[in-house]
Amino acid sequence: MNQKLTIIIPAYNEEHSIQFIMDQVIQQERDGLGIELIVVDDSSGDATREVVTTFITSHPGHHIRLLRQEKNMGKGAAVRRGIDEATGDFLVIQDADLEYDPGEYVKLLDPILRGKADVVYGSRFMGSNPHRILFFWHSVGNRFLTFLSNMFNNMNLTDMETCYKMFRTELIQQIYLRENRFGFEPEVTAKISRIPGIRIYEVGISYYGRTYSEGKKISWKDGFRAIYCIFKYSIIQRRVFK
Repeated sequence: MNQKLTIIIPAYNEEHSIQFIMDQVIQQERDGLGIELIVVDDSSGDATREVVTTFITSHPGHHIRLLRQEKNMGKGAAVRRGIDEATGDFLVIQDADLEYDPGEYVKLLDPILRGKADVVYGSRFMGSNPHRILFFWHSVGNRFLTFLSNMFNNMNLTDMETCYKMFRTELIQQIYLRENRFGFEPEVTAKISRIPGIRIYEVGISYYGRTYSEGKKISWKDGFRAIYCIFKYSIIQRRVFK
């Protein structure tokens, strides 16, 4: 039986990379696995929307949709909208830049297709895959946030902040999500950790990080927001389902 993977790309001012990443995504379609690509343009001020529209027109045989936020609301809001619109059996989040490799979807899908997992995180800190050497303090910050999240949610993840999170779609569509920016990562992690019987796996992935001059958007403010979200969704607001 054919199954479908939904890829959600939240995009904000990514006119220089969005075409390449979309091309990489649709190449992952294969016998038995269809691809649904949902690009959520977060009210970009550049030509992101035009580039995506042209790409859709020139690839009529593929299931690609462009959604547009009326105002800039943040990555989390874009992801939430994509989740609501998804029709695939499985769902994964893909940044619009070139930091993560769509060729590794198969690694994340494997534990789910074998009936072992409901959620799979792609870890940048495990395995022998290539990783670009960048910022020391970013690495320290990521590990600290993962440690804090693990402590409050009783988990042993190595990379809570990873973009690559794959879910069974029917599961993620039931979860009550509120964060608009990068707080999505600790929020969704806290909430799935409380689902009885949930099966969460990690697999090692590659990471081709970019610098701020190359378009990286996350800042130290988002780090403090993540700490706040870990406390908020692990201790105070513990609602999981819609």
